[in-house]
This record gives sequence, structure tokens and C-alpha cells, in this order.
Amino acid sequence: MQAENTKNNIKTLSFGCRLNSLESEKIKKMLTNTVKTAIVVNTCAVTAEAERQSGQAVRRIARENPNAPIFVTGCAATRNPALFATIPNTMVVDNQDKLKLNTYLDKMAAAPCGIITPQIDNFKQSDEKLSKKFVQIQNGCNHDCTYCVTRLLRGKSVSFDYQEILSDVRQAIAEGFYEIVFTGVDIASYAQLDCGKAFLLSDLCKRILMDVPEIKRLRLSSVDPAVPEVGKIIELIKSDKRMMPHMHFSMQSGSDTILKSMRRRHTADMVRRWVDMAGPDITFSWDIICGFPGESEELFNETLNLVLDTKPIKIHAFPFSPRPDTVAANMPEQVDRAASKKRVKIINDAANKNRAEFMRTQIGKTVQVLVEENNIARCPHDISVKIDGTHIPSRTVCDVQIIEINNDYFIGKAI
Repeated sequence: MQAENTKNNIKTLSFGCRLNSLESEKIKKMLTNTVKTAIVVNTCAVTAEAERQSGQAVRRIARENPNAPIFVTGCAATRNPALFATIPNTMVVDNQDKLKLNTYLDKMAAAPCGIITPQIDNFKQSDEKLSKKFVQIQNGCNHDCTYCVTRLLRGKSVSFDYQEILSDVRQAIAEGFYEIVFTGVDIASYAQLDCGKAFLLSDLCKRILMDVPEIKRLRLSSVDPAVPEVGKIIELIKSDKRMMPHMHFSMQSGSDTILKSMRRRHTADMVRRWVDMAGPDITFSWDIICGFPGESEELFNETLNLVLDTKPIKIHAFPFSPRPDTVAANMPEQVDRAASKKRVKIINDAANKNRAEFMRTQIGKTVQVLVEENNIARCPHDISVKIDGTHIPSRTVCDVQIIEINNDYFIGKAI
């Protein structure tokens, strides 16, 4: 065990979701002053390709850093620890133990004594510099979507205590972050008790905005559109300008037939109602799986038509990837990969047209932005804005006038 060190060299590499990146930050902070030198790789298993990339990266890192202890955690390491077991100097940490310091110390104590002087020789991954702060409010999932392996690897849904979240938010403000993003595996399921009454996601947002008035912008990560809380969040967006007017839905499909096969809990009409309730001043982005088993051209067109009707301005579309141990992996009518990729392009092209149409409505408007770096900022609708003129420091929240469009981003002038 290495302990009581004043200088630390802990490097992290994260794959997949933003939650992984956030947890990597927590792991690095946890190891500080206890482990002197180590590399932590937080893996992803959402698709076969993500799992393959995780394994490839760990093998490369081990080859380039033969004297560095390497901790491998995350979903790929939890699902398939054998993938990493034979890689030199690599220790696998299960998802359930990834935020427990003693697990890392025990792993190092039990490891072969091949490293006398731990040293990182070649690690080019630079630390990510963020202008916004992600705060985890929940972990795990209680649902049983037929395609998803993440729920098997993250465990049941656990909602964090309000005081813990409040502490994280206040710490973020103290560090100079004025945009907070609530994240988790299934944040729509957030549920605690407050004086014997349900304390849900919308209640959490309201309470945080009240208790931390210094927050200038509050966002949510991906939200399940099946929950009534979506309507309450829309109402909050309309009543408090600090709540950003953009929501990301974990849609997966716009066909009720496919949604039922996926065991999703929403319908296309439900999403239409949310969009109608939101009105033109609130925008949406979606996740979409193309080529799910049984998705005919007709059913795919149901998704496409919903995109054209409700006009999400951004879609993360990707081809279906059968994951072992999931129901969908063994479903009949598997869709050809080439057809799935073609559908991805069609969906993305439709979303890009929606985005361009929306952006044209913003010309001449004054909007609040969060400056990220090099005068590139982010508007409330999560679209990049290049600010002309004098350099503005990162994390600054300011007003700009949108003066033109350049490809998929705005050009703005500071007010």
C-alpha cells in the first residue's frame, strides 16, 4: 500500500456516458494522498464496440506503461473481467466497489510485487476542462428494457440524499461553476421522502434553485419521457429562467410497436403531448436505436415521422448492437447492420434539418450563454456559439446577440 504521499500522479480515462467521467473524477479525488501513482480506466459496455475499445485501450496503456498500476473499472470490466485479467499490472474493480477506497488498496496489496517504483511513462490523455459541473443524483435502474446491459451492471436504482446533492452543488459554486447538470443512470426515477411525502426530480430541482440562488443555469441529463415528472419539469422551465429550456429524452424509438418490444414505458403520443405542452421555446434532443429486431421499413418510418412532426433539434442515433445476456440479443427478425446504419443517417439528416430550421428563428435574438473556452459558448438550447471580439474567460455566463449561423453553430456578439 502507498499512503501519505504529498505528490500524486493519478491519471484517468473514461469511456461512454458522462456519469463515467464524473465517477472517474470522484475516484481520482478519493485516491489522492493515498495512492501515489496509478492509471484508472473507466470502461463502457453499452455496445460491443464500446467494450472492444475499452479492452484495446487498456492493452495499449499497459504496453506503454509497464511500471504503472492500472485499475480497470466500469461496465465492461464488471461484465467481462476476463477481458482484462491477463493484461500486465491490471487490477479489475467491480462497479459496485468503484467508489470504495479500501477496494483499491486491497487490490494493490494483493497484486504481484512486480512494480518497485510506480511510474507513468506515456499517457497522453489530458484532463477534461469543463465549464459546467456534473452532479450525480442517482445510480442504477429498476427497469428491464430488452436491449440494455447497463441495468445489469449498475444494480437497482438508488437516489442520493438531498443534503449530499446540496453539498456537491455548493462545492461546485465555490469552485466557480455556475451551470450545474444533474446526471445519473435514470434520473427520472429519482425519489426520496421529505416529511413523509414523495420528493421527486422536479422537487429536487426546485429545492436546489431555492437553496442555492447563485446557480445561474441548471440542466438535466437524459430523462425517461414516460414519467409524469416531465410535465412538472416543463412547468419549472417556464417559471424559472435558470432552468435551461432543453430536454434530452431517452426515446430509443418512435414506433409504439418497437417501444413495446423494447419494454419501454412511453408512447409516441405521450411524446407529442410533452412537445405540445412545451411550446416553441423549449427544445428537445433524443437517443434513437435504429435497426432494433423486428423494425421493418414501415415501423422505422413511424420513428422518422415522429422526428418530422415533433422536431427534436439533435439526435444521437446509433445502430442496434445485440448484447449477450439481454432479451433482444436472441429476438427473431434481426435487422441487417447495413440497413441499420442507413437508417441512422436518415434520422440524423432529419434532425439536422430540424436544427437548422430552429437556428434560423434565433437570428437577432439576445440569449444567455455559458462560455466554455476560446470564446466558444453554449446557449440555453445546447447549441454552440462563437463569440466575436474580446476574449471572455471560461465559465462566464453572459448575454450575446445571435448575428448569424455558420454550419451547425451560431456567431454571436457580446452585449
